[in-house]
Amino acid sequence: MKIENAVVLVTGANRGIGQAFARELLARGARKVYAGARDPATATQSGVQALRLDVNRPEDVAAAAALASDVTLVINNAGIAQPGGFLAADSEDVARRIFETNFFAMLRMSKAFAPILKANGGGALLNVLSVASWVNGGELAAYSASKSAAWSLTNALRNELATQKTQVLALHMAYVDTDLTHGFDVPKSSPEEIVKRALDGLESGLDEVLADELTLQVKRGDDGGQAQLPTAGLLRPEFDRQPRPLPTTKSRTTCIHSRGIMLFAPLVAASIQLANRAVMAQIPTAGVSPCDQRHLVGLLD
Repeated sequence: MKIENAVVLVTGANRGIGQAFARELLARGARKVYAGARDPATATQSGVQALRLDVNRPEDVAAAAALASDVTLVINNAGIAQPGGFLAADSEDVARRIFETNFFAMLRMSKAFAPILKANGGGALLNVLSVASWVNGGELAAYSASKSAAWSLTNALRNELATQKTQVLALHMAYVDTDLTHGFDVPKSSPEEIVKRALDGLESGLDEVLADELTLQVKRGDDGGQAQLPTAGLLRPEFDRQPRPLPTTKSRTTCIHSRGIMLFAPLVAASIQLANRAVMAQIPTAGVSPCDQRHLVGLLD
């Protein structure tokens, strides 16, 4: 799918990754960007059309679908996180709240806009997921579980929407410099970096983007099982990306461009679906030949 002249709806678009999506979409020539937020007054990005949208309210989603009937791309970015393990006293309530936003709202939005995308030529869904789709150390137990569920949902939607020619892309990343990771002494990507890689992948027809090195390592299974999310003590009680965050697959080889070297690494995670196409975490620079799917060359930088 091409961004130029596209009509896009971004949920949770008033800050962080959502706001970065809105800016980059406009920079790439999107004809219109609906910026979904529970309070549209907080969607202050110049050039967007603010839209009242609480993804947890079916009536808001229905109203958004009625208003934004020209949409060709939906970016499901809204999400929340809260620290705690499954054995905590409030774990069931926490899990229900997190699943409502991170899973059921994504499902709700996808169902509401699938007919619109079909009517407008197919278009695309871009679901913002996480490296937590594949790791769960227990500190963000419900969040990680919700992202695993959302990844499964995304893979199912890709198959169900194939007949109407709707592209479905899953975006996975680790630490991003947003409110969620404020104060973490860890390497972070900027929202702008993540968004550019995501949209490059979308425009290249990919199914899944692994947007940073840590996510790539976790997905291909060479992290030694040591990948962990931040400890609960580093997190505020609840983070809300819903108008306030962590790669399946065009061949079965993941390719990233790192310091000028094209890296090829076989995906060994057992959970990967064989029907998925492989993915580039970053689109190769000019002059770099495309991934040769017949040869796996393992190079470490």
